Amino acid sequence: GAMSPATVAGTCAQTLDESLAGMAYVQLVRPGAPVVLGSFASSMSMQSGAPTFGTPEPALVLYVMASLARRLGVPFRSGGALTASKVADAQAAYESANTMQPTVLGGVNFVLHAAGWLEGGLAMGYEKFVLDADQLGMWHAFARGVDLSDNGQALDAFLTNEPGTHFLGHAHTLANFETAFYRSSVADNSSFEQWDAEGAKDAATRANAVWKAQLAEYEAPPIDDAVDAELREWIERKKASFPDSDV
Repeated sequence: GAMSPATVAGTCAQTLDESLAGMAYVQLVRPGAPVVLGSFASSMSMQSGAPTFGTPEPALVLYVMASLARRLGVPFRSGGALTASKVADAQAAYESANTMQPTVLGGVNFVLHAAGWLEGGLAMGYEKFVLDADQLGMWHAFARGVDLSDNGQALDAFLTNEPGTHFLGHAHTLANFETAFYRSSVADNSSFEQWDAEGAKDAATRANAVWKAQLAEYEAPPIDDAVDAELREWIERKKASFPDSDV
């Protein structure tokens, strides 16, 4: 509706045209150079002009463009944990989830902005970063798919567990319970009584404690002093070579 037509098919057609033109130009300049087809579509509020995220239409664009990239035989860049929310609240959670789901299911190869994104990309949040990282761990586990090994099919557990009994104490459960399910570092799965006794903290509050502990416990990896000095000199030289847009 702003830089492309207001329809999914129209936006996909324009994105494909622009991408093909860019990839063709790259091959003219440097034949054989690797390329990545990128698509970053968002809907927008026709009332305020602000971009919106986590809506159905950009997800459909992502699915279509991912299919087109596969047809062309090139990697696809898109997706992320995007939201227009200003804080790590319920809106941030569901909008980010609505963007990450098609990212994973659509088969995106290169993902940016997958953690910490707030206010349409104008800001980031430490709590949001921790919550997103936890969700990415879940998506990573999901993307591994179903384990169809002998252990995964658990036939021995069925054959040795008597009818009418549960699997809680079975040898197969005891051998797998530590790795069978994703363990969240942020989500609260305690009883109400325990949650209440520990301060009745919401997810953002728990995430706040996580990132502060991570920063307090962080130890910089060792680096040779000469290499460190050379890198810092290069950074300063590059920063001085172009104007600061924030000044």
